[in-house]
Amino acid sequence: MHSIGETARASGLSVSALRFYDGAGVFGPARVDPQTGYRWYAPEQLADARLIARLRRVGLPLADLARVLDGGPEQARAALDAHLRRLEDGLADARRELSTVRTLLELREHPMSTTRLTLPAAALAAALDAVRFAVCPDGALPEVAGVLFETLDGGVLRLVATDRYRLAVSEAVGAAEGPAVGAVAPTAFVDAVRALLAGAGDDTEAVLTVEGTRLAVEAGGRSAVAERGDRDFPDYRPMLRADPVHRIGLAAGELRAGLAAVPARTLRRGQDGADYPVSVLSVAEDGAFAVVDAGDEGPAGALRVQVNRDFLLEAVEAGASGQLVLELGGPIAPLAIRFPGREGTFSLLMPTAP
Repeated sequence: MHSIGETARASGLSVSALRFYDGAGVFGPARVDPQTGYRWYAPEQLADARLIARLRRVGLPLADLARVLDGGPEQARAALDAHLRRLEDGLADARRELSTVRTLLELREHPMSTTRLTLPAAALAAALDAVRFAVCPDGALPEVAGVLFETLDGGVLRLVATDRYRLAVSEAVGAAEGPAVGAVAPTAFVDAVRALLAGAGDDTEAVLTVEGTRLAVEAGGRSAVAERGDRDFPDYRPMLRADPVHRIGLAAGELRAGLAAVPARTLRRGQDGADYPVSVLSVAEDGAFAVVDAGDEGPAGALRVQVNRDFLLEAVEAGASGQLVLELGGPIAPLAIRFPGREGTFSLLMPTAP
């Protein structure tokens, strides 16, 4: 048997790390002396300890570490593949951030740099409709007020809105000129743009211009103009990297019917004292999905997620699609609502406390 210090030196883990993994129930000693409390590790445990050290170096989450050690080969591969995707997404985010930093440095020298994006008016209108419901009410949370207009590679315009309880993302594709830019548009400007797009014809193009602090959208001979927000929008990208446990495809009408058939219970939000209806979504181990009564325990092992029913219905309506996909990762993980054929348009809802 090896002491904890010997195991630490042989594996590359620190003594405190070994104690942490023991306390977390991930990797414990073969024996603990009942009198001294000393931890003793068997020689055959050294291979797992070295494996943990390697996985620790690449930042594998604790829950995934347990799957790699205790699960079968398929579970281990799935956990590693999912983590690799997160790392790749994080690298892509870092590249975008550095690109934005370069743009900001260029703006110091050329403060009137202009970005222009031309896209179908109908596509911009649909993108606005997909996020408007999630905009924070004026004056509630100034740090997230408005809608983020963000230009990405390939002429993609991404819109993002959040009120901290939900996050809505949509994309539209056009032709871009000028550097990539991210600008927070005031809610009043967003509504003015949507109003002018309402009268645009099917073949009408909309032109979004960001020049210095000025935002403008022109379509069909009419325009809306505003000053962009003078703050950075919160970093929303980590929210997009959740790995769902269940993906449920169903008709939007089926979900509406299920929500209507089961009475919601009313909770009161601590932050503002507002009452809101809560529905419980259940997914059995065999993948069967249902809206259930809050007092119904359901089948053993079923995943249960409590959500604000009104928020869920608003997200479904905003997608303007007959079909949708629900992605559920756990009782406290964000619930994603996606729409077939609109890969860049989706919503995330934070579950309510069980």
